[in-house]
This record gives sequence, C-alpha cells and structure tokens, in this order.
Amino acid sequence: MPVGNTKKTPFLIALALLAGCYNAEERSVGVGADELHTIVDDLLTDSEEKWNGGDLDGFMYWYQSGSETSFMGSDGPFYGWDQIRDRYAARFEPGASRDSLRFENLETRPIAPWLGLATARYVLFQEDSITATGIFTLVVKHTADGWRIIHDHSSSTD
Repeated sequence: MPVGNTKKTPFLIALALLAGCYNAEERSVGVGADELHTIVDDLLTDSEEKWNGGDLDGFMYWYQSGSETSFMGSDGPFYGWDQIRDRYAARFEPGASRDSLRFENLETRPIAPWLGLATARYVLFQEDSITATGIFTLVVKHTADGWRIIHDHSSSTD
C-alpha cells in the first residue's frame, strides 16, 4: 500500500522542476518593491535620455541581448534584440524625424526576487504638442549584466 497522497506527486515533481529553472545568481538577488521602483525609474530615465539624444544603441542597452527578448506592439511581435533594434533603427537614421520621449505614471512590483513588472505611459512629443501616447508593460530580469528588459508590450492609445 502506498505511503502518503499519490495525487500530490505530480505537483511536487513540477515544483521541484520549477525550482531548478533559475540559477543561483537569480536566487541571491532579492529586491524589494521600493528598490525595484528605483531600478526601473533609473532605467527609463536613461532610456529617455538616450532616445532624445539620438543614441539607438544606448536606448537598446536596457533590452536583454539574445533571441529570447520580446516586443509586442500593433506592428506585430518581434523576438530577439536584433529584431527589436531593427524596429527602431529608421527613427535614428541621420536626418530622420524622431519625436522626443518621456515616460509617466510608472508603477512597479516584484514578481520574483529576480523579476519585476512595470507599467507606465510613454509620450512622444514635439515642444508642447503630444504626437503619440500609449501604455506599456515591461518585464525586467536581473541578469549577469544587471537589470534588463526581457519583454516589452506597448500599445498606442491615440
């Protein structure tokens, strides 16, 4: 006769597998809500500065390099750092028109010690005139390179 509840076995196996899905570095990070908010606010502030300064690679710095990073928007899903960069590249060509960028209404929350969720509004503008605006959700992850965006879902609300 089996000992214990065998109905729990699949759950315990799944839990053990999930526990092994992240490495020791990720387990050791552990940020609180206030610290995560500061991290993401700094990340977005730097992104604004790089965008507004015409520095595409500086803007892309915060996106995790590699093929697993994703961007979802009205023009379709993009997978991988290179595809996401290509999506923005035309706006940074010499002589290209690119509106200024700012972020508003940032909200963040940790979803694991090494993962965070951020929501906010982006605003594209020229002088005092708003040219486009929308909302976005970011998933940020602590990596060997520091905190990086691994998923960006942006939606225009114009």
